[in-house]
Amino acid sequence: MLLWLGCALLLVHILIGLEVVRGARRIDFLRDIPPSAGEELPTVSLIAAARDEERNLQAALESLLALDYPALQLILVNDRSRDLTGQILDTLAARDPRLEVVHLQELPAGWLGKNHALWEGSRRARGDLLLFTDADVLMAPDTLRRAVHYVQRHDLDHLAATPETRMSGRFLNLLAASFGFFLGLFTRPWLADDPRSACHIGIGAFNLVRAAAYRDSGGHQRIALRPDDDLKLGKILKQQGYRQRLIYGDGFIGVEWYASVREMVVGLEKNVFAGFDYQPWRVLGAVLFLVGVVVWPYLALFLTSGATLGVYAVGVILLSLIVADGLRLHGYRPWQALGFAPAAGLLAFIFLRAMILNLVRGGITWRGTFYPLDELRRNRV
Repeated sequence: MLLWLGCALLLVHILIGLEVVRGARRIDFLRDIPPSAGEELPTVSLIAAARDEERNLQAALESLLALDYPALQLILVNDRSRDLTGQILDTLAARDPRLEVVHLQELPAGWLGKNHALWEGSRRARGDLLLFTDADVLMAPDTLRRAVHYVQRHDLDHLAATPETRMSGRFLNLLAASFGFFLGLFTRPWLADDPRSACHIGIGAFNLVRAAAYRDSGGHQRIALRPDDDLKLGKILKQQGYRQRLIYGDGFIGVEWYASVREMVVGLEKNVFAGFDYQPWRVLGAVLFLVGVVVWPYLALFLTSGATLGVYAVGVILLSLIVADGLRLHGYRPWQALGFAPAAGLLAFIFLRAMILNLVRGGITWRGTFYPLDELRRNRV
């Protein structure tokens, strides 16, 4: 029985390898795209929402103000912050007139705070392109020139870029990389530009969208109660027939994301269940996949012998090589793939925990505001 299970899992590992390794290489790197030079540049409105972001806000804003893009409008929306966020924004705006600060005091019914803030920012935007980002994201000066050049070269309506998530601690970095691995396997972003595929993509750190496409698709108003607003923005754009792609932003776009494993476990409470469309069977399916396809083969190395052990060993080696290839592609050390099974096990725990807490509490608490689960579920996209 265990031998046949091992053979079946080995086949699954082979299929995963073929899909992920080939797919990842269909995605370009921003570093390989030259900055726009000479040609007429479209105007860009950069929009970010900030709520209680005093820890990383100053450095992030200084990097945005240093962007080498001549036709740039910067809109930062202070969403009911209780710390020094508003003061930091006003101080920087006084020093640099390019920074437009919007202070929100109330959250209307039927909205998540971040989504409402981004929507309010978009209503003030004058750019041909809208760049939605987060208030803790760092960007290299020529990031926007390169991204706009890529959009123009491929005639895109939406470009999502992955940030470099360098955090303290090897396991935390591996956990973030593993999360990205499974997100990629789930979303298959290399097919986002295929009009025949339903696959779509969106990244909260960098969603560059044509203003006309954003407004035609309904923008954040259509996804007002989606904690997974970045992915769902990509989905509604794809549904409207707009062209999108993903690009790797390693070296040009960076974010701390989470400061500790505990912070990541707690932080993902708000959007993991939404990512599974609030369907418990989908969460359980993902947990079964993580435990059965990833964790169990490693455990089987200590629980089997003979030919069965050999089959599982081949599967573990293959899976480790697949993960190591992805780590190397993004500048991580390939040997960190040895911790992939514990990371997958912890992700399974995170998924289960988020679902149970959302169901028990009847909703999510995000940045100090409680949102009922029944209301969240009604915003289906």
